[in-house]
Amino acid sequence: MRVAAIDCGTNSIRLLIADVTAHADGTTTLADVHREMRVVRLGQGVDATGLLAPEALARTFAAAEDYAELIRNCAADGTAVERIRFVATSATRDAGNRAEFTDGITARLGVAPEVVSGAEEAALSFAGAASALPALAGELVLVVDLGGGSTEFVAGSGAGVQAALSTDMGCVRFTERYLRSDPPTAAEIAAAEAAVEAKLDDVMAQVPLGDVTKVVGVAGTITTVTAQALGLAEYEPEVIHAAVVPLGKIAQAATELLAMTRAERAALGFMHPGRVDVIGAGSLIWATVLRRLAELTHGRLESATTSEHDILDGIALGAAGGLH
Repeated sequence: MRVAAIDCGTNSIRLLIADVTAHADGTTTLADVHREMRVVRLGQGVDATGLLAPEALARTFAAAEDYAELIRNCAADGTAVERIRFVATSATRDAGNRAEFTDGITARLGVAPEVVSGAEEAALSFAGAASALPALAGELVLVVDLGGGSTEFVAGSGAGVQAALSTDMGCVRFTERYLRSDPPTAAEIAAAEAAVEAKLDDVMAQVPLGDVTKVVGVAGTITTVTAQALGLAEYEPEVIHAAVVPLGKIAQAATELLAMTRAERAALGFMHPGRVDVIGAGSLIWATVLRRLAELTHGRLESATTSEHDILDGIALGAAGGLH
């Protein structure tokens, strides 16, 4: 079955067209036909205004129109998309005018977007990451999905999700709230770190962070920090996916990105232009999360695994009927 999955977050909108195969052992695999990402910053100003900005809606609608054309044209090999699933997350959940968004997407794609809850977002992220990292099935794994408006913390194993929490903490939201200078000041950094620590206190009350044996980071902030930690000259997804990076190297990479000016970040070969202004906040969040995890596990957790597969893959699996 060929499906199309669309993930519309606070910073980016992403499309995956994939062929889904169900196997006799009960597993389901995805084979990419087309995968792409565009930064549309749908969540521009939502944290302050509670509304999706007209220019942000226009950017997102333009991308949706292009995606609709890609979905129609992907049948050149004779296989058409049978199902489309569109999932919207943090920015849309928070917006008072989200009906304008959902109506606009339905008109352009012919499918109503699902504005999922934080818990649903967490489950989709875990499923997408787990589908691409089967070697972790026997572990108690923490998947961290660090987005533009929210970060999901999901603990689970091969048996599925055991505990999860979605927090209002993301690279766009924290840039707008705290890191306004270029580069951020020491006072701004201290305020942002304190806010992350407070969010982690909430997570600890619901997710057994101290019991996890592995941590997997997903989404563009974490893959970008990984590229910095690996010293890549350009973005190489095949190198980044499944990379196991020592926590010290991640902390160093995060510190470097946070200290850079936006012009310096823009000059990095692996840096997507749409992440230049928000990667500092994302780096700070990821480094602070890992520092807390190292403390809670008493040093047992020494590295983090990066996955290029995430909520988008979970959405595709769901479109095929394998996950709801």
